[in-house]
Amino acid sequence: MLRIGCHLSSSKGYEAMAKDAMKIKANTFQFFTRNPRGGNAKAIDPQDVARFQATANTQDITPILAHAPYTLNACSADENIRDFAKRTMTDDLARMEYTPGNMYNFHPGSHVKQGVEVGITYIAQMLNEILTPDQSTTVLLETMAGKGSEVGGRFEELREILDRVELNQKMGVCLDTCHVWDGGYDIANHLDEVLDEFDRTIGLSRLKAIHLNNTQNPLGAHKDRHATLTTGHIPLEALIRIINHPALRKLPYYLETPNDLDGYAAEIALMRDSYIE
Repeated sequence: MLRIGCHLSSSKGYEAMAKDAMKIKANTFQFFTRNPRGGNAKAIDPQDVARFQATANTQDITPILAHAPYTLNACSADENIRDFAKRTMTDDLARMEYTPGNMYNFHPGSHVKQGVEVGITYIAQMLNEILTPDQSTTVLLETMAGKGSEVGGRFEELREILDRVELNQKMGVCLDTCHVWDGGYDIANHLDEVLDEFDRTIGLSRLKAIHLNNTQNPLGAHKDRHATLTTGHIPLEALIRIINHPALRKLPYYLETPNDLDGYAAEIALMRDSYIE
């Protein structure tokens, strides 16, 4: 069975997200832990979480993927911004324990002219200060498009971060199809070769989730502009090959395409119809 959902609004709480997932026939979903542009998170209502857990268990909505705010930059040149990243992720991971055993995804950050090596050092340092042996959440590094001074546009950079994290059994990777395409990995014509490179560099056992997106840009543009599944530069057949690939078909997929709920429902239905059981 295809495990697929989309990014949902968390503004009305956990139970509301489960209901939205059911409306669009999703059996997983992604959400922001707080305003994507930063700031404080809403207080969690334990009763809302309990109602969500009951619905999720009954409807088999799992796993859920939390997404850190975009303002989180663990490798900024500004110490205050790095401190904000650390405080935000620490708080987010504590909140994730209300829904144990799920995943938390973040963009590694931008080194802002300090150089990739400095950026990697800061990111690993933050993770080593935050991760705990008893946490139940798996923290995912997201593959990036390599825009500007982003860290994570190459698989080697993610591997370097993972190698420096002491509790790296608590870590994984989320592969974004738009980002890797924009980063120069040809997943349309050379999917097997890209996956072989990922396996050699990071290890496919580290791949825990996929952001299934198309892109407004040609291969290697390093821009990161998402498109709907049927309108971008990645052929639809290539995205269908991804969801059916033996190494990828059992992973959870999360749509981050420019859509409303009806649009997401249509894309989920399209992918379900294209999935070979």
